[in-house]
Amino acid sequence: MKRLLILSGKGGTGKTTVAASMIRLAEARACADCDVDAPNLHLVLERGSPETEDYHGLPKAHVDEARCTLCGLCEEMCRFGAISIDGHLTIDARACEGCGLCDHVCPVDAISMLPAVAGDLLLYRDPEKGVFSTAQLRMGNGTTGLLVAEVKRRMEKASRQAPLAVIDGSPGIGCPVIASISGVDMVLVVAEPSVSGISDMERILDTAEKLRAYTVVCVNKADAHPRMTERIRAYCSERDVPYVGEIPYDSEVVRAVNRGMAPVDVECPAGEAIRRVFAETMKILDRSPHAGPGMSR
Repeated sequence: MKRLLILSGKGGTGKTTVAASMIRLAEARACADCDVDAPNLHLVLERGSPETEDYHGLPKAHVDEARCTLCGLCEEMCRFGAISIDGHLTIDARACEGCGLCDHVCPVDAISMLPAVAGDLLLYRDPEKGVFSTAQLRMGNGTTGLLVAEVKRRMEKASRQAPLAVIDGSPGIGCPVIASISGVDMVLVVAEPSVSGISDMERILDTAEKLRAYTVVCVNKADAHPRMTERIRAYCSERDVPYVGEIPYDSEVVRAVNRGMAPVDVECPAGEAIRRVFAETMKILDRSPHAGPGMSR
């Protein structure tokens, strides 16, 4: 299985609409949405009911009130302010980071660390369309990188025979993005022609390079700021990063997404441009046997 990851660095660039289009064009029988804080790829993929499973993140502290002597040591040591004593000991599960220090310092072993549900894992299986893996992190929970890794693991386990997997990555450049990049064959960066878009593109390219991931770049809404688009093209040339094309701003994309469709499902300029970007991306992926996990640029 070859794994194509779609990243953007910042939110709002059109990463998910490009990813949905890539899945359509490739007829990918394995795909995943790793934006577990706010997944939305399922709105376009038209899958049935998913198999659901609880995701347990870091454990949370629980108190045995029968043992607790209200000594206050755990409250004093907790740097997250998750513990308070007012006649009895209370632990705020939303503030608890699961570090286990309170359990370690409690002199009477009244505190223990217990598994806590931090999110929901969702796996869609369709005999014709294949496997789609995603998840929804519950409000106030962390460990996003661990959840992203689990989403990818479940996709690969359920679709071992699929020749290609298309993954909609997490926005930003932090832990979930690092987890998204791990183990992929190629990263397609969807850049935005703006100051913040260029800055985030540079940072995501730096992150991908440190993780030795092969990267290519396209620009969405390229005609919104042609001068910035030219800057991105020149930057890619300087860094020897393949530039696979440009997608114009197209109001038809919004209308298509509102109908649960990808841009390539309708006749529009953006859809045609995405087809060209897809062709260039797959050409590089197919002809580059060296492109893969651990590959150095």
